[in-house]
Amino acid sequence: MEGCWIVNLSKQVASLTWRKGSRSGGANECVEVAPLGRVVLVRDSRDTAAGVLTLDSAQWNALVSAIQSGELDAR
Repeated sequence: MEGCWIVNLSKQVASLTWRKGSRSGGANECVEVAPLGRVVLVRDSRDTAAGVLTLDSAQWNALVSAIQSGELDAR
């Protein structure tokens, strides 16, 4: 697949400071994000060992815009 790659980031991921939204509450039903160089990593807060999404700045900005506009809301 063009533009996709697989990289083992396990050592870097373990040492990152992960953040989640202030509105997420204590239910752990959200995603966590962490910057790593020129990318943003995204993971499930309930299953942190399940893997991470790696988004470049354009992908991250598109995701944030889609969330803010309601484009991804359940229909």
